Amino acid sequence: MSAPQTLWDPAQVRLWLERRVKAARADQDVADRYGRDREDDYDKAAAEEWVCEQFRHSDAVEDQARLGEALKALLAKGDFYRAGVRNEQRFEREVKAYLRKLAKMAKTNTGFGKTLRYQ
Repeated sequence: MSAPQTLWDPAQVRLWLERRVKAARADQDVADRYGRDREDDYDKAAAEEWVCEQFRHSDAVEDQARLGEALKALLAKGDFYRAGVRNEQRFEREVKAYLRKLAKMAKTNTGFGKTLRYQ
């Protein structure tokens, strides 16, 4: 049998987003210290931070379906920009991948309880 579906908890989702922003910033700091060797890691962490910041204070988090629609709309936009990234193409690719991951999490309502730094 499958596990029972848990109720949508906007407070838990916001907490998860806040923790992911903090973890992404810490990952960017570490990647920055290592320079050119960790540019990929920097862009990946920057993409994670950018996506989480888009929804951290958004009203879309209040409803599971609205969050899914907002994620799909942002993914359809297809043009993402953030100053300071090392490689814009890699950053856009990572943003799209993270948006798809978050959309899957929102659809299944799983993973938002994992608030530790390393996922």
